[in-house]
Amino acid sequence: MAFIATLPADTSLEEVQRTGNLKVCIPHSYPSLVTTDGENPGYDVSLLEELAKRLDLRITLTRISQMGRDFNPRNWRVTRAQCEILAGGVVSSLTTKSFLETLSTDVKTGWAVVLKPGAVLEADTQIGVLPGLGGLDRLGLSNYLRANGAQGILRPNLEALEAGLLNDEFDAVVTEALGAGQLVKRHPEWRVAWLGNTLDRFDLGIGLWKGDLTLKRAVVDALRSMQTDGTLESLRHRYGIIPIDMTADFGA
Repeated sequence: MAFIATLPADTSLEEVQRTGNLKVCIPHSYPSLVTTDGENPGYDVSLLEELAKRLDLRITLTRISQMGRDFNPRNWRVTRAQCEILAGGVVSSLTTKSFLETLSTDVKTGWAVVLKPGAVLEADTQIGVLPGLGGLDRLGLSNYLRANGAQGILRPNLEALEAGLLNDEFDAVVTEALGAGQLVKRHPEWRVAWLGNTLDRFDLGIGLWKGDLTLKRAVVDALRSMQTDGTLESLRHRYGIIPIDMTADFGA
C-alpha cells in the first residue's frame, strides 16, 4: 500500500487543458476513417474534431507514415511526445490492449463482399479484389477464394473496383468493409456482407496511452454524449460506414 501511495498523480487531462491542445496521430490516409480531403477529412478525424470542441480544446493532427500499414501499434513508432490519442485504424485486439487503452467508435473492419441484386457467390466466379490498407490477412483471403474455386482479380483503387462491377466484369467485389460501405453508399441497391465465416473481423476505435485515466474518462464522457445526441450516427451516415449484419459464403 505504501508503494501505491507514492505513485505519481495522473495529470493527463490537466496537461491538455493547460496547453488547450489535443494532439492526435493518424495515418496519412485510411478512407473512410482518415482522408486528405479538407471538406470531408474522415470519420475518425471528424469525430475527434467534435470531441475536442466538447472538451474546449483545439486539435493538432500529426500524420504518421507507418500507421495504417498493419494493425500492430508497436510498429508505428509513435511516442507520447507526438500525441495523446491515436486514430485511423486502431484495432481493439489483445496486442493493442497490451500497449494502449482502446475505446470503441462503433466501427468494424474485415473482408466484405459487395454483390448486385440477385447475385450469389459460386465456384468459378470472377471477383474483383482491392486489398486496401490495414492489416487484414491477404494470404488468408487468397486461400479462401482459391479453395472455393473463385478467381480473384486485383484492382488498384475503389473506383476501378466499382467500374468492374458496374460493367459486369466481375460477379462480385471484395475489399475491406470500410471501402465496401463507400460502394454501397453510392449504389444503395447493391448488397454488402461479411465474406465467409472463417476470415477475421475486428473492432476499430481510438487509442490512448495506458495510465492516462483522467483524459480517458473525459473522452469516454464526450463519446457517450455524441452517441446519445446522434452525432456518431450522423458521422457514420456521412462517411458511408454502414452496419453489416449478414455473411455471404460460397454455395450458401
